[in-house]
Amino acid sequence: MQKNQPTLIYGRHPVVDAARAGAPIDKIFLQQGTRGEIEKELRHLCKELDIPMQVAPKERLDKFTKGNHQGVLAFLALITYHRLEDVLPGIYEKGEVPLLLLLDGVTDVRNFGAIARSAECCGVHAIIIPQKGSAQINADAMKASAGALSKIPVCRENSLVNVVNLLHSSGVRLLAADLEAKQPVFKMNFTEPVALVMGAEDEGISHAVSRLVDERFIIPQVGTTDSFNVSVATGIALYEAMRQRFEGS
Repeated sequence: MQKNQPTLIYGRHPVVDAARAGAPIDKIFLQQGTRGEIEKELRHLCKELDIPMQVAPKERLDKFTKGNHQGVLAFLALITYHRLEDVLPGIYEKGEVPLLLLLDGVTDVRNFGAIARSAECCGVHAIIIPQKGSAQINADAMKASAGALSKIPVCRENSLVNVVNLLHSSGVRLLAADLEAKQPVFKMNFTEPVALVMGAEDEGISHAVSRLVDERFIIPQVGTTDSFNVSVATGIALYEAMRQRFEGS
């Protein structure tokens, strides 16, 4: 097994049994060319349980283990993933104003861990990530988060568009960082139910999510570097949210 990978399970029956038992599986790998009942069962399970599945050549699976993997292996997650539809009502029930963080395309594990650390420090109720195209929560991410990923709920969702619709129907507004925006971050209202949307440094947030956000903001800077690192930018925006909420309390 490669260094800093989560716990590995391999073999057809062990992987299926672990998934059915509700084990926190981060991803399942299926050997390219696998057909028959095992392929159908795994695809059905992954769809039912929202587990990412990746088809890969045998050579790649062999790199993960020298054991008889039978064309199937799974990595156990280092955290338990949550569902936003379960987390969000609980925030309101406690009489708190939701402050959520939606990460769209943040794939660097150290950035992700650093973001989680800032989020936990600033009172974020949950981090929302897509099932595909997000950083793996491995040992490096856990270390960079300084333990925050063990404290803050992480909601891994199949469709960010559905997430946005759920947030809007629950009275949560989406505020997105955008280098082309005119309004500075300190002009945003973070005292209401809010989800902060941050995207990848190179491409920003996806078009599907971008068209659904309520407001966009920019983090002003005086230097000539292109922009702040995404983890730093997220920390700045979250600190502004915390500052506003402290002043309004």
